[in-house]
Amino acid sequence: MSRPTPLRGVHESLGATLTDFAGWLMPLRYGSESAEHNAVRQAAGLFDLSHMGEIFVTGPQAAEALDHALVGHLSALEPGRARYTMIVDAEGGVLDDLIVYRLAPAEFMVVANASNYPRVAAELTGRAKGFDAVVDDRSEQYALVAIQGPRSAEILGALTDADLDGLRYYAGLPAVVAGREALIARTGYTGEDGFELFVSAEDAEPVWAALTEAGAPHGLIPAGLSARDTLRLEAGMPLYGNELSAGLTPFDAGLGRVVRFDKPGDFVGRAALESRKDVPPSRRLVGLIATGRRVPRHGYPVVVAGDGTVVGEVTSGAPSQTLGRPIAMAYVDNGLSSGLAVDIRGSHEPVEVVALPFYRRKK
Repeated sequence: MSRPTPLRGVHESLGATLTDFAGWLMPLRYGSESAEHNAVRQAAGLFDLSHMGEIFVTGPQAAEALDHALVGHLSALEPGRARYTMIVDAEGGVLDDLIVYRLAPAEFMVVANASNYPRVAAELTGRAKGFDAVVDDRSEQYALVAIQGPRSAEILGALTDADLDGLRYYAGLPAVVAGREALIARTGYTGEDGFELFVSAEDAEPVWAALTEAGAPHGLIPAGLSARDTLRLEAGMPLYGNELSAGLTPFDAGLGRVVRFDKPGDFVGRAALESRKDVPPSRRLVGLIATGRRVPRHGYPVVVAGDGTVVGEVTSGAPSQTLGRPIAMAYVDNGLSSGLAVDIRGSHEPVEVVALPFYRRKK
């Protein structure tokens, strides 16, 4: 049975289409997927992300434990800042991509994907042995509400005295929002400016209601998983289970920059990753723009347009509201940049190979 978030009643009252996602009952859409997508690009959208995991690592050696457990250099992170990183297995395969917040010198919050956070918590617990650090999965205590879009700072600013202008990208600060304690973060998964509000589960509904009321004059509407997926696809952001998996290393995914060999000490997967860092992967992640109307979907083969030789596979695909054409991300053989098509149920639909992302917001 799918687990509800603390905002289930809100979603039902709004007439959301609910679906199972990673074992959670989540809003797929509230009405028009295109309207929700466009609201985020033009004004603001409100998301329930309470299915994500919040795992705390605390103690005198919390930083050293995370340096050992993850591929990033977390001990170099300043309090109040966040970092995108990954946890890999001994062979270098990606177990999850993460955002780690350093809340205090001896306190970190690791935010993991919904489908992976129980395993991430277990892995961190095992890898922290031998360090003076405690791993505590507090996911059940938290709700996560995100407001994304160009009007998000204006809307949230009406509900808090926090210095939003001074809050940098990939940073967080404790604050009071609509009278409720929250951690305000500025990361995002849509390609737009925006904020994530980590609040207690019981505060989720009043914070959502306050944002809804404050945002209504500015065009804010609730947005579901469908819009979130098309927004992150346009922004070229990977999704675990699609662009990332245990069968791929960070280098395979074009994200080798997150692996820090210059940090002190050993870390899980280091030897395997060092052996791969100078070896070009056989396939690279690219963007595809369809020339026709049919949509390349996850798992569809990428082929040479002339003879149908399979040279890759689509990882994510959807109609792009911003570009007005179907788009996709795919792993394709190195050296191929033209003359490709996607096999859509036996029909080879031509595509243009482009660099990611498909969309960048104007600063």
